[in-house]
Amino acid sequence: MTTAIAPTTGAYWQWRNQSIYYTRAGSSHLQRPPLLLIHGFGASTDHWRKNIDELQQDFEVWAVDLVGFGRSAKPKWQYSGDLWRDQLHDFITEVIGRPAVLVGNSLGGYASICVAAQRSESAWGVALLNSAGPFSDTKPASKPNPIQAAIGKISRTLLLQPVPSWLLFQYVRRRATIRKTLEKVYVNKDAITDQLVEEIYRPSCDAGAAQVFASVFKSPQGEKIDVLLGQMACPLLTLWGEGDPWIDAHERGAKFRHHYPQLKEHYLKAGHCPHDEEPEQVNGLLRDWVLGSTS
Repeated sequence: MTTAIAPTTGAYWQWRNQSIYYTRAGSSHLQRPPLLLIHGFGASTDHWRKNIDELQQDFEVWAVDLVGFGRSAKPKWQYSGDLWRDQLHDFITEVIGRPAVLVGNSLGGYASICVAAQRSESAWGVALLNSAGPFSDTKPASKPNPIQAAIGKISRTLLLQPVPSWLLFQYVRRRATIRKTLEKVYVNKDAITDQLVEEIYRPSCDAGAAQVFASVFKSPQGEKIDVLLGQMACPLLTLWGEGDPWIDAHERGAKFRHHYPQLKEHYLKAGHCPHDEEPEQVNGLLRDWVLGSTS
């Protein structure tokens, strides 16, 4: 049975007149960069509790709720990688006070790459766990099936409408649906606890949560990862849960390696959230990589 770990006590930072929730643990080390943990879509700082608990023994560890998620404000904005890039850059500059290792899962990984590429003064390095984000399409475009194309267009149009989007949000935020989704994307089923389900469910009750969900469908696609990697110059670690049903980890890992051959990479027996499924392994690999890069 998995032992519950209490969330680290946090605080709030005002950014663009919005309250942003964050946590800090551990002590500052002059010879070691701080770590900034960045969650994925629908998650929060709570998703890093197992990592903070252990990593704080060796590092100053920060975690932040992206605007629109967790305990942070959920204003009626257009959400994008550029928005979260600027939030993270300002957080590092104004709150942490020195360049950090950005450790991002899924959506948080894409935001981390945006920071390292376009606000490089804030990034000591980047560690990605099953990172989201688009690559440039190098394959020749095939002629789409007209029926499938029509269905896809209708589906996207419906999701952009307020009522269908709201109804879909009400469905996906149900505790039962959250648990079913986790069961699909987690290899280690023991990591799926009532506490985890509740941590994902709770922010969905906040005012504005449904609007954030809808905004994601309306947001323009961000800069391609291959372009961003071409702008990066810092150390990069990629950790892949190879049991992730949402992405082909080995195919995606090969793309990262092609565009950034100096990276370090590891493949784990985990799903979309390896940091929560196999925290001891992830913490050890992250620790060894950071300490090895500073020696």
